[in-house]
Amino acid sequence: MPSPRNDFDEHAYYPQFQWHFLHPRYWGTWLAVFFACLASFFPNRLKRAIARGLATLAVRVKSKANNRARVNLAMCFPDKSITEREQILLDMYVTSIMFLMGFASMSLRNKQWLEKNTFIKDFENVEQILNQGENVILLVPHTWAIDIPAILLASRGLPVCAMAKKQKNPVSDWLMHKQRVQYGGRVYDRSVGIKPFLKSIRKDGYLGYYLPDEDLGKKHSVFVDFFATQKATIASLGRLATLSKAKVVPLFTIFNTETGRYELDFYPALPFPTGDDRQDARMMNQCIEAYVTQRPEQYMWILRLLKTRPDSDENPYSK
Repeated sequence: MPSPRNDFDEHAYYPQFQWHFLHPRYWGTWLAVFFACLASFFPNRLKRAIARGLATLAVRVKSKANNRARVNLAMCFPDKSITEREQILLDMYVTSIMFLMGFASMSLRNKQWLEKNTFIKDFENVEQILNQGENVILLVPHTWAIDIPAILLASRGLPVCAMAKKQKNPVSDWLMHKQRVQYGGRVYDRSVGIKPFLKSIRKDGYLGYYLPDEDLGKKHSVFVDFFATQKATIASLGRLATLSKAKVVPLFTIFNTETGRYELDFYPALPFPTGDDRQDARMMNQCIEAYVTQRPEQYMWILRLLKTRPDSDENPYSK
């Protein structure tokens, strides 16, 4: 009988429960967790009705998130009418609200439930690489169901390692981390650098989880086309693939609002590295464009995707 895998890494992030999490300042968080747990057992039809009602209200709110989403959509899809872009925004909120209403299911249900409620397409694009003894970095854009593949793969004995940003709310941060690594895996804070992440992939056989659409500023990026605009795009994936001796496999994940199920789509490995950072970055953006064009409501348009501009220091979201 094989010995259990040891996921401990001294460089990994391990938030722990603290008694001050029970302080009254966090009671609102715990109340939200209680309702999230309750909502996770609602039938999908009820979740959809609630989400549509809340989404209709959400798009009317004057918020920074709505402003970012509208700026992103206008810059990416200038040829679409305002009505068309507003429909994408509304559909995005329906998707996100329904997904969040079921998010607690990842912790409350077992791995058999997760398998039953997940449709997986073309996983052989990963299996073939692993069977050849090679490593894999998954290229995972920011869709609302972005955490699902990591949990599912770990439940199958294929844990992932990822770089993540610490949540401002320590209770939410602790709970989210526990859910992400409940079946194994490693999460690293950006402050420890990239070396532990690479070691987990190259020496320990973890699947790398790489988020290609973060805006890390001009210092760490190159400007390449992104839909109808340009985006500060991380330029290091080719080098990471070389250092970790890994193939790069795009993975797109959605929450289907009609069925209430998760859908994972694994694409063929990309020809990384090309030796040209700009070409690598453009290839990543093309992957995002191809998928998001088909299912724009799945994408996190509320993120600061276009904060850094090539020809100006002005923040487009401050207008």
